[in-house]
Amino acid sequence: MAKKTFSGGTHPKEYKEYTEKLPIENLPAPDIVYIPAVQHLGAPGKVLVKKGDEVKMGQKISDPGGFVSVPSHASVSGKVKSVAMFPHPFGRMIEAVEIENDKQDTPFEDFSERNGYLNLPPDEMKKLIQEGGLAGMGGAAFPTHVKLSPPKEKPIDTVIINGAECEPFLTADHRLMLEQGEDIFKGLEIIRKILNPKRCFIGIENNKPDAIASLKNIAKNYKDIQVVSLKVKYPQGAEKQLIYALTGREVPSGGLPMDVGCLVHNVGTAVSIYEAVGMRRPLIERIVTVTGPGIKNPKNIRARIGTPFAELIAFAGGYNDGAAKLIMGGPMMGMAQYTDQAPVIKGTSGILVMDEKMAALDEPKPCIYCSRCLEVCPQRLTPTLLGTFVEYERFEEAEKYHILDCMECGSCTYICPTKRNLVHLIKLGKMEASAIRKKKQVA
Repeated sequence: MAKKTFSGGTHPKEYKEYTEKLPIENLPAPDIVYIPAVQHLGAPGKVLVKKGDEVKMGQKISDPGGFVSVPSHASVSGKVKSVAMFPHPFGRMIEAVEIENDKQDTPFEDFSERNGYLNLPPDEMKKLIQEGGLAGMGGAAFPTHVKLSPPKEKPIDTVIINGAECEPFLTADHRLMLEQGEDIFKGLEIIRKILNPKRCFIGIENNKPDAIASLKNIAKNYKDIQVVSLKVKYPQGAEKQLIYALTGREVPSGGLPMDVGCLVHNVGTAVSIYEAVGMRRPLIERIVTVTGPGIKNPKNIRARIGTPFAELIAFAGGYNDGAAKLIMGGPMMGMAQYTDQAPVIKGTSGILVMDEKMAALDEPKPCIYCSRCLEVCPQRLTPTLLGTFVEYERFEEAEKYHILDCMECGSCTYICPTKRNLVHLIKLGKMEASAIRKKKQVA
């Protein structure tokens, strides 16, 4: 039977062999954690603590700055050393709470499973999810409770749990599916209670046959949950592509999954939903793949939020000679880092260290009009034309050609034989086009 997939896309080398067979290891909490007030899309959080305050593990230390926002929590117990500007994975200094770990892990409350949590009203479940600080753990970090609150005129009939993990090198979700499969289903049951969908899918690329087999076995104990094998193709795990692969529905230009009755959550988010509702445990740790040719002993690591990248790298044996580039995430959609002192945040799925050979960039040359970027674009855009518009600062024309629909997956840049920096150009164009649109709306 043909594996489900989408049009476009490409096949970068997977590099999963570094860590796919390695169990998750727990990193001891560091002496100091740095909890940023910004770890999600939407409004920044508002810090609640000050220097000298004693905090407990799981205690809320920032309030959400609006509906599209979530709080942050102390990932250790100890004393607040400062509230100041610190390095952040987004590439700039951002306000964070610096906490000195007392090594006691004194919990703010009991985090064991509550009886009868599935009987809670849906609104109470959503409140617990927001109070738990949940944001998408696949990398986008969109506040989870917002996705679970569609308007009445856009009911959700299909829930999809994303286990594709198509980004090269990353295996955190793969290991989570193998080691905490039951918790994924518990989280999905909570989602079903909130949204009452007609059907549920768990989509997994077929390069993870052990995870597919494990979750299919667990699914026998649940009603109307289908574990589906997906073709290995990048970016299979993108929301719109995953929806099309599993349902045949196409999210319209400028639209959201709810516009076609769908909701997509990452497998890690599903586990966090269970922990927030079933255990009252906020999001204070996550699994991170630390990998690449620049790392001595690649690992899958469970680390506290706020742990500096340097601590995870040291736990993985440190840097190899020739380590040249540090990326949060994977090579296609990750963010290059200027320091390893940036902390793990809710969207940190991986830490990739490239060596000099892998990090080397070819000098870009003019477009040869081969159309390969058009063939691989999963959004059916014209990347080379969009790049040219941006180079000549024709941003309004770029918007007419749907530059804002680009999800920055990097397929065009990867496939380009002349190595044009198309993603960089399109990112710039999206910012400029958005600014022009906002000015028009204000006028």
